[in-house]
Amino acid sequence: MTLTAIDKQLLASVADLHEIPIGAYNIRKDGEGVARQSTANIQILPKTDPNQPGIDIIVKPGTKNESVHIPVIITRTGMHDLVYNTFDIGENADVLVVAGCGIHNAGCDSSQHDGIHEILVRRGARLRYVEKHYGEGPGEGQRILNPQTILKIEEGAVAELELVQIKGVDSTRRITRAEIHDRGSLRMVEKLLTHGQQTAESVMEIFLIGKGANAQIIARSVAQDNSRQDFRASLIGQNYCRGHVECDSIIMDQAKIAASPQLRAEHIEAELTHEAAIGKIAGDQLIKLMTLGLTEKEAIDTILNGFLS
Repeated sequence: MTLTAIDKQLLASVADLHEIPIGAYNIRKDGEGVARQSTANIQILPKTDPNQPGIDIIVKPGTKNESVHIPVIITRTGMHDLVYNTFDIGENADVLVVAGCGIHNAGCDSSQHDGIHEILVRRGARLRYVEKHYGEGPGEGQRILNPQTILKIEEGAVAELELVQIKGVDSTRRITRAEIHDRGSLRMVEKLLTHGQQTAESVMEIFLIGKGANAQIIARSVAQDNSRQDFRASLIGQNYCRGHVECDSIIMDQAKIAASPQLRAEHIEAELTHEAAIGKIAGDQLIKLMTLGLTEKEAIDTILNGFLS
């Protein structure tokens, strides 16, 4: 596969790829798979249903210290790409999945990617999943990303998710649904930056089904200019379990943020907690950094980078 300069920039931004990776990978560009490689332990297969374009990623039981990269890039204006990916993480495996989508829109029409990911983490397995979203381009057309993630975490399995929206995405609606079974664990960190007229909505439903299930949801966001954000997260405790959801946001300029963590206990031994905070940058932080020689803009950027790191 020959990569253009724009392709390379997008892949570096969403998947930290500067060349074709070693190991398993699938690179999708403008609605088509353009490069794919499986390994002895990780198999990537195209779906056979023409109504559900996408891939199946099958990780053999016991696989350790391997990774799979599945980035999507869009460089055509006016394109709507829909993809269905299914992950089967075998028992006692320990793998890293690097996903994400980058859109370069140089035209007047909207470019959109909707990715639907179904993930099964089998007994005793550990999944680390990183998904980054990024938009760029000189065109006036919007860059739209609408991901859906559906998780099933089996007995004693662990899933760690890092979901990041870097910049340049005009509209996003992220839906996350998880079922956690006996002694299963989910840790999810969401980081989001919006500016201009951008809008972002994140809706989560986390079901703690099994005995000893636990979940930790952390959301950090910054809203600048006239952008709007809406965060809604529900923890549903259906057994002896523990869950915590935490939302911290920095609001700037004329932006608007809504945060609605919700707890629902359906078992007497469900322990669920939440906290949410929205506020502006503290003046004393700015002053302290500016006394060290930073301009006001440099001070603000330093605070925001630290907050979202």
